[in-house]
Amino acid sequence: MPTKNIHDKLAPINNICLMILAGTAATGILVYTKAMLMPFVIALFISMVAGTLAEKMKQKWKLPYVLGLVLSFAAFLAIITLSVLFISSSIESFIAGADIYSERLGDTIDWFLLSAQKYGVNMNAEFVADTVSKLPVFNVVKSLGGTLVSILTNLMLITLFLIFIFMGKAAEDKPSLVGNIQRQISFYLIVKIFVSLLAAGFTWIVLTSVKTELASMLAVLTFVLNFIPNIGPFISTMLPMPVLFLQYGLDWHILLALILLTAIHFVIGNILETKWLGKGMDLDPIIVIASLLFWALVWGIMGALLAVPLTAIIKMALERNETTKPLADLLAGKYAFK
Repeated sequence: MPTKNIHDKLAPINNICLMILAGTAATGILVYTKAMLMPFVIALFISMVAGTLAEKMKQKWKLPYVLGLVLSFAAFLAIITLSVLFISSSIESFIAGADIYSERLGDTIDWFLLSAQKYGVNMNAEFVADTVSKLPVFNVVKSLGGTLVSILTNLMLITLFLIFIFMGKAAEDKPSLVGNIQRQISFYLIVKIFVSLLAAGFTWIVLTSVKTELASMLAVLTFVLNFIPNIGPFISTMLPMPVLFLQYGLDWHILLALILLTAIHFVIGNILETKWLGKGMDLDPIIVIASLLFWALVWGIMGALLAVPLTAIIKMALERNETTKPLADLLAGKYAFK
């Protein structure tokens, strides 16, 4: 009898240790299989959204389910292709105007040094110019170009995965967990895609109205960054400022763009998205930030973009078991530490 009591007391500790070991092993697998698993996960999310859209088309317009899947996937391909074309065009214009940007940057440095001297601050002009010239601006642009090539390469793999996933969608009966995950995740992704398109569209209008160079690329980056909770909209708001500074210096163009872009992200993120999503994925804000950091470390920028739906899937899976339900409550912010 005492042995049984000890075993009962140690059972929760054993479960926690097993979860830690399983989590560590799973993280290692995610990192090791990144090249293959990430395109599959992206294909899975696309299939969820496409399946939901196909169901809506079938209900409203009596379109065959398979045709709805094909149309939905074609829409995704069109969005990705247009994004790549916009970014490529913007990179070409940036490289073509490199000499102009370099001249403007030199003028800006001279203005900065003169302003500093007026306030009694003497700086080494050669040191400042040398430091600025070593900034990895073109390396970043080249890296972005390499990322586009990687996206196009992975697109073939994603398409292949989607074909097999769509072939498996012939079965209408789905387990309750799978059906629940598909409904919630697809709804979240559809809303995020729509609000991200809104943010990107209004950003492009604002930047084009003040004649910002690289406006198309910045709008596409706004669409992508809007999937990163909290941090993404802030980054996309600040990204055009250096470009505007090089174009116009410190004048009303920067101030106007900053005010309008801040207002756009505030209205879309805090009013429209909150209204449409409600409680969203039912994740605690602190957990969202923690998951953002974790998935960014595991899968890089793509992990950050997919952090919320991936964490939501884990939470829904944990809710199905009494042993792991406290962890699901913790992710939802319902578990109070005492």
